[in-house]
Amino acid sequence: MRILVAGAGKVGRAITRELAEEGHDITLIDMNKKVLDDVMSKYDVITLNGNGASMITLREAGIENIDVFIAATNADEVNLLSCITAKALNPNVHTIARIRDPEYVEQAYTMQNVFSMSLVVNPERQAASEIARLLKYPGFLKREAFAKAKVEIVELKIGRHSQLNQVPLNRLSQKTRCQVLVCAVIRDGVSIMPDGSFVLQEGDRIFVTGAPDQLHDMLTHIGVINMPVSHAVIMGGGRISYYLAQELQKLHITTTIIEIDEEKCKRLSATLPYATIINADVSDRSVLESEDIRDYDAVISLTGLDELNIVTSMYAQAQNVPQVITKLGRGDESSLLESMPIGSVVCPKDLCTMHIVRYVRAMQAKKGAAKTIHRIADGYAEAIEFEVTDETRHTNEELRTLKTKKNVLIVSIIHGSQPEIPNGSSSFRKGDTVVVVTSKDNMILQLNDIFEE
Repeated sequence: MRILVAGAGKVGRAITRELAEEGHDITLIDMNKKVLDDVMSKYDVITLNGNGASMITLREAGIENIDVFIAATNADEVNLLSCITAKALNPNVHTIARIRDPEYVEQAYTMQNVFSMSLVVNPERQAASEIARLLKYPGFLKREAFAKAKVEIVELKIGRHSQLNQVPLNRLSQKTRCQVLVCAVIRDGVSIMPDGSFVLQEGDRIFVTGAPDQLHDMLTHIGVINMPVSHAVIMGGGRISYYLAQELQKLHITTTIIEIDEEKCKRLSATLPYATIINADVSDRSVLESEDIRDYDAVISLTGLDELNIVTSMYAQAQNVPQVITKLGRGDESSLLESMPIGSVVCPKDLCTMHIVRYVRAMQAKKGAAKTIHRIADGYAEAIEFEVTDETRHTNEELRTLKTKKNVLIVSIIHGSQPEIPNGSSSFRKGDTVVVVTSKDNMILQLNDIFEE
């Protein structure tokens, strides 16, 4: 597909990288020629130095022949104008805009057609929702939901004293006493799709799928006890903190925000009357000591500096705070940080990028497109949700008789509201939901793509 991206910031570059790797023809527009030169040296894309909201620039980029236009500049107003202009020049183009400012977000969603936007993405609000889910059901490093939360894939780390240490996967059900499946493992930085003979070891990060109640029972049966979060402290008062405080208020979680900027504190106090706002510098250890963060159930590090978030989270872990969550703006080095005690990691850029990738794949597949896509195992694998339709092959056939592509695993079949961890005698039928895990190298656009021809 022909895709035009306006804005070469963190999100724009990430989108460009992902879509270029999937074989699309990408043109990237930005006002900064130095940034464009850097992108062109790394990826097989065309670059154009200019203003993505300008009619002249868009015409020069060939907007009339573009399939998807993505406005990802740092200014919401420019993104809105870019989409309106692109749609006026090409009524058939699909337009996607990143909108971040809370003042514009609801307006953008409710007036999506007026602003000529096919899709609105908000990385900060997506990140806040992700963090709220982790706080609502503590105990896992990450949680990804499928089939309207009937099935989840969660991440756990095997510690020295874990009851799963040295357990072969063919004995997992005996240990957990639950219907769950380990679909991927990260060991020493390498992603593995394990079989039943695989033996779990200390330091492994495992990705487990199952129904939410089964996954929570698993925690209990392996001795992981996590109390519900009732009081959380957020480090930093940016946009994610604003959205997160709103989410936590719905969950009846008492919220404290520590922010160094006095003006931000005043705005937060005016818009979040139910939260406690403290004007202080979280990089000052005496502030953390005086606030006595060990008394909180959760610490969420959301400052604008990855380094500060990492240090703050490490301090919280040292104080034995039950749940620690760290935001990484870049996210590219998350695999390097897996040995660091920083709790769960959330990257807004990655959440936003995968949302857009799913939309573009749906345009390609049209019928039978993925309903949900999540990157797992440090991006080496994807978990994808599909609905079984009339066009799906091999319905009502036992899985043991099917030949799937290498590194493709069917991890769950949802019949109506009933999820199943499949075995060789399982099958799927029209109307079912199927969740598959595959290596990133496989291009799976629809369910039929998992089968060998």
